[in-house]
Amino acid sequence: MIKRAKRADRIATVVICFFAMLIVALLVGLLGYILVRGLGQINWHFLTSTPQMIRGGGGIGPQLFNSVFLLILTLIITVPLGWGGGIYMAEYAKGGRLTHLIRLVVEVLSSFPSIVIGLFGLLVLVNTLGLGFSLLAGSMALAVFNLPLMVRTTEQAFRAVPKEQKEAGYALGLSKWKIITSILLPVALPSLITGTILASGRIFGEAAALMFTAGMSSPPLDFTDWNPLSARSPINPLRPAETLAVHIWKVNSEGLAPDAKEIAAGASAVLVILILGFNLAARWLGRAAYRKFTAAKRMD
Repeated sequence: MIKRAKRADRIATVVICFFAMLIVALLVGLLGYILVRGLGQINWHFLTSTPQMIRGGGGIGPQLFNSVFLLILTLIITVPLGWGGGIYMAEYAKGGRLTHLIRLVVEVLSSFPSIVIGLFGLLVLVNTLGLGFSLLAGSMALAVFNLPLMVRTTEQAFRAVPKEQKEAGYALGLSKWKIITSILLPVALPSLITGTILASGRIFGEAAALMFTAGMSSPPLDFTDWNPLSARSPINPLRPAETLAVHIWKVNSEGLAPDAKEIAAGASAVLVILILGFNLAARWLGRAAYRKFTAAKRMD
């Protein structure tokens, strides 16, 4: 009986290790293929110049800027709503039909395909509200796309704080809001930072929703004009903006330039590097914030 249990344990261990290594191999192979094809195309001219539709030698400068600016706008909308919703669910919501309804809505939103969010943005934001194809419409659509992740991350981060710390705050006569801001938030902040940066990585890679909201073209940008109301200003939130992910799709499907494949490969490599950078930054910032707010020493 003992030998049979040991044999089953060894078999299970081998199977689990095999699937784990298979996942790692798939990830390394995918990243390696993209980076090997695209790293040779990346240079300063490629990162800063404008794209060319027919001639060769184009770059991804406006698309790269649009992606970063869209990220900032989306986080301005998503972070207050997501953190507020998560704090409400963790600290204020009581068991009942309303709470169950809110949880159901969050789960349904998290399972929506991005193309559905894009169509919603097209019908409501672009057409009904009259925002047109713009950065603002794209950021609002992505906020809807990322809110479930932000709400769940915030709720789990606050629920993970030991109850003893909250009870100590009540024993000192602190108000509920004071306990949230002074006791719970500093402890939960590392997880909040990690969740926010991971959501940012999803923003960089999204294309389907932005095709119907932010648009698939960008006006010529004048980087000397920082008036947000100017049509050619790079910080105008009401202008159409083709992001890096949308540009990759467009070049692969409609590109007429002789070096379209090289441009798509280089842009894909830049996008992968950005997403990897955000994931690594999430881990580093999360650990740094945890050590700072919990006085934990780094384990070597």
